[in-house]
Amino acid sequence: MKRKSQANNKTATLTVARLVLATIGAAALSTAQAQNPQNAPGAANAASSGLALAQQQNCMSCHSVTRTFMGPAFHDVAAKYAGKPEAQSYLTRKILEGSTGVWGMVPMPANTQLNPAQAALLASWVLSLK
Repeated sequence: MKRKSQANNKTATLTVARLVLATIGAAALSTAQAQNPQNAPGAANAASSGLALAQQQNCMSCHSVTRTFMGPAFHDVAAKYAGKPEAQSYLTRKILEGSTGVWGMVPMPANTQLNPAQAALLASWVLSLK
């Protein structure tokens, strides 16, 4: 009976130790993410989702992340609107409705295949490319 009790105590001790280590690890990860939110899993998922959506919706037919050709480079768009309070809603609207004359003579057509949430995700992704 004593041997069974000792085994239960060891199991309980290991369980507590694992919980403590898991808690410490989660706290360290949370602190690291708070100090550098771009490394948070959500940020990585949003970035990959934004890029995937841009590719899926053929945004890359006219735009590139880093170079200008038919439309402006997404980095340039992010730089132009960096720090502007209405940038997110402005770009979301431009994605949905299209625009002319903002970046030259070539008009950007409205993207009728996107819903407002998808357009907002794209706008957020573009703005993250500073």
